[in-house]
Amino acid sequence: SPGTLIADPSARRSELRLTLISPQKFKTIENASIDDLNTHCDKWPVIWLDCTGLANIPLIEEIGRIFSLHPLALEDVVNTGQRPKVDFFEDHAFVVVRMIDDVTSHRYEQIAVFFGNNFVVTFQEREGDPFNPVRKRIESSAPNRLRARGADYLAYALIDAVVDSYFPPIEAAGDTVDSIEDEMLHSPHKHQMRQLHELRRDANVLKGVLWPMRDALATLIRNDVPYVKAETKIFLNDTLDHSLRLIELVETQRDMLTGLIEMHLSLSQARTNDVISYLTIVSVIFMPLTFLVGIWGMNFDPQSSPWNMPELKAYYGYPLSLLFMALVAFGLIAFFKWKKWL
Repeated sequence: SPGTLIADPSARRSELRLTLISPQKFKTIENASIDDLNTHCDKWPVIWLDCTGLANIPLIEEIGRIFSLHPLALEDVVNTGQRPKVDFFEDHAFVVVRMIDDVTSHRYEQIAVFFGNNFVVTFQEREGDPFNPVRKRIESSAPNRLRARGADYLAYALIDAVVDSYFPPIEAAGDTVDSIEDEMLHSPHKHQMRQLHELRRDANVLKGVLWPMRDALATLIRNDVPYVKAETKIFLNDTLDHSLRLIELVETQRDMLTGLIEMHLSLSQARTNDVISYLTIVSVIFMPLTFLVGIWGMNFDPQSSPWNMPELKAYYGYPLSLLFMALVAFGLIAFFKWKKWL
């Protein structure tokens, strides 16, 4: 039934990391428990609970009960593979983003972010995330904006970290496209076509992830809810700009890849045409030579008539015939060069 949580058999073991935040200080509890959460839940201005692994359904349900998270949103947490989106509820928002694991193998990890007035809860499928820069900012000894601006700003920082994590692999793909282009201009090869198709497929998958993320960010900015401050929306606009920049990069790469595929086909066709041209020229050169050899190979008896191939009795007939055929061949070659066919 709707709202029922069913764990994926391949889901990783669930682990909690609790980060307690105030403008002046912070506290991080590794391998936290529900008791830790209940103890500190109401004592800090902002708490960030990060759940890695989605195998422990009772734990996820208990987290949902403590923070009053909507059951349909929790169902989307454990049913990974959701499109990036944002849903608004009375006292919290639910944002789904996708983190890139490996663009070449199309591995994308779903990250779910809940946030309200004083809390942020993140759910990840497995270990490894782009949140380390955010953690370092929280753990900085000096007072900083991240600790002072509240839960909505922390949620923005986490979403922004996910979006920015796309830049390195997309830029690396762009460098690969440039290197393939340079290689093609010097020595086109059939393996390049396979690489180009794989890169274009990767770009199509990226486009399918980035566009919904852009739409989700736009929805988050456009809607007025009490737990997202106007000043935070200014920063979310910057993240939206980053997503648009990523989309532009991917679109540019797709256009370049399409052009390179067409260029590769043109180069291959031109190479085939060159081979056919050379073979045709060789055939044309040998056509008159074959004709002459065919004439001289006829079995007419010169003794029966003086008109029956008298040149067969010439003292220098054989070398003269070779010389004549050579002159014909060189004459044709000179003609082809004059016409710029060679």
